[in-house]
Amino acid sequence: MKKPLSSLLRLCIAAALIAAGTACSEPSNTTAAATPATPAAPARPAPAPVGAGDTASSLGARITAEIGDAACDNASQCRTLPVGAKPCGGPAGFLPWSTKRSNGELLAKLAAEQAAEERKHNEKSGMMSTCMVEQDPGATCTAGKCVLMQRSLGGSDAR
Repeated sequence: MKKPLSSLLRLCIAAALIAAGTACSEPSNTTAAATPATPAAPARPAPAPVGAGDTASSLGARITAEIGDAACDNASQCRTLPVGAKPCGGPAGFLPWSTKRSNGELLAKLAAEQAAEERKHNEKSGMMSTCMVEQDPGATCTAGKCVLMQRSLGGSDAR
């Protein structure tokens, strides 16, 4: 009787792990494959982790204010800003910004401070993640505003 229970327990654990992995993965976007260079909707700043404290969220608000409307005349004015910090390392995401409207040095400084705060919080809380590397999607000018570019299927950049 021990063997069937052991097999059933293993099956339940495997099913739970598969369900958890599926819930945490990015949904596939078949539209992106059809038009990989289509710009994505503008992204919002990566939210500070719950309990990260007021410092990281206030830095996020300052970053958003500095980016403003990200207005542009052409794609050469558009850049991406890595924001946040994943527990395994690297940025939590990217934001589009415009050299026409924003101070790149100030944005880099604010983003570095925000990432440091989030890393500190992640270490203190023992936060874990999938350790997937966020690829810089690049930015382009669409309808007078810098937006992130969509990635094609497979995670490669659409450039």
